[in-house]
Amino acid sequence: MLRRDLPLRRTWSEQPYGEEEITRLEEEVLPAIRECLARVDELDQRLLAQHELLLLRCGLEAKRHALA
Repeated sequence: MLRRDLPLRRTWSEQPYGEEEITRLEEEVLPAIRECLARVDELDQRLLAQHELLLLRCGLEAKRHALA
């Protein structure tokens, strides 16, 4: 049977989390997400610093060519 124009069934949202799932979420999933986000922040900061250095170099190079 086709279910066109009908919302998808989301059985996971129809069944509340049990104690075991909540414990696993708190002990395993949330720390892993925090670690991942910390790594993303670290990489963002590194890329931002590289970008700023590149902009500085380009600006200095443009000034050098203007004076030549």
